[in-house]
Formats: sequence, C-alpha cells, structure tokens
Amino acid sequence: MARANSEVLGSTVKSSAEHAYDVIRERLVLLDIAPGEPLNDDKLGAELGYGRTPVREALKRLERDRLVVAFPRRGTFATAVDMTELSSISEIRRQLEPLAASRAARSANAETRAALSALADEVAALGDAEEPRDVLRKDVLVHQRIYQAAGNTHLEDILVSLDAHATRIWCLFLDRLPNVAHHVREHEPLLRSIVDGDADMAAKLTLSHVDGFEQAVRRLL
Repeated sequence: MARANSEVLGSTVKSSAEHAYDVIRERLVLLDIAPGEPLNDDKLGAELGYGRTPVREALKRLERDRLVVAFPRRGTFATAVDMTELSSISEIRRQLEPLAASRAARSANAETRAALSALADEVAALGDAEEPRDVLRKDVLVHQRIYQAAGNTHLEDILVSLDAHATRIWCLFLDRLPNVAHHVREHEPLLRSIVDGDADMAAKLTLSHVDGFEQAVRRLL
C-alpha cells in the first residue's frame, strides 16, 4: 500500500510540475516575466496552487531550456534576451524548420492533417485588431503543431527551444512591429501545403517565413 501511495503521489507531482512548467514557460517566452526578473518558487507555487516541489522541478527544466538561470545564494532569474543570438538562431532554423515542414507534409496521418486544416482556418480568421499576445500564442501553437506532425521527437525538441527564444526576441519589439497578425496569417498557406502533402512547397514557405521574421526584427534595430 505504501508503494502504491508513493506511485500515485509521484504521478501527481509530475503532473503538477508539467503544468507549472507550461505556465511559467509561457510567461517567460512572452516576457510576462521580464528578462532579469527573479522567480520565487514559494510565490509561484502559491499563485499556481502547488507546493514548492513541482515549481522547483519546473524551474530546473526551464534552466535546461536556457529560459532561467540559477545563482547560488542569489536565486533564480529570467535570462536576458540576447539580440546577438538572432543570427545563430536563424541559421539553425533555416535548416531545420523547412525539414520539419517537409517531413510533416510527407508523413502526417489523416487525423493530423485534419487538425492542421482546422488550425489553418483559425489562422486565416485572425484579425489585425486582435491582441498581439493572443496572436503570438497562435503563432507558437502553429509551430508546435508542425513540429509534432514531423514525427521526429529530437527535431521537435530542438525547434521548440529555438522557437521560444525567437519569440522572446519578437516580444521585445511587439509594440513596434507592424502587421503582427499578417505575419502569423502567412502560416495559412504553409499549413495547407502540409495538409495537401506538398513537401517542397511547405519547405519553401517555411524558409520564407523564417527569413521574413529575421528581416522584420533587423529593420527595427
């Protein structure tokens, strides 16, 4: 019985840690937690309704993601957004994002294609007046769904991490970037090409999107 209780407790902690990770990660990516801001595990636990352990587990994962940094006797802080990393991030994304899109176009099953088609409809309906952060959440979701559809978990993990850091850069300029919704609506034809199984077009549109993001940011530097 003790072992059973331990297993149940372990699964509960894991579930809480996963949820804490997701919530804190989104705040870090969208800069709701500002770069350099301290993260207090007791405070975060109280906000999320968890104890300290799930939050600490989440923060350890976020440190591996390079979204937070821990200093002995000082605490844990949100990492800075380093604009010098833009070129390095874009260099890798140019190679791997088209690969993920083309793989998704070739290998996604019927259920995944139906889900991506529905997502394309949602993207097409985005209006210019919508809250920019809500639009960015949709952008992140699109990327994540494409990475998952590619069917390669190693590739997915790399791209999810890179997209998080690219989104943080984007958030720095969110109030100065024109046509954020238009930028995200560019995903519609990309999603359609994946649904249609057109791997070459999916790769081409993805590369254009990655380049367009970097150029839009650089125009504001």
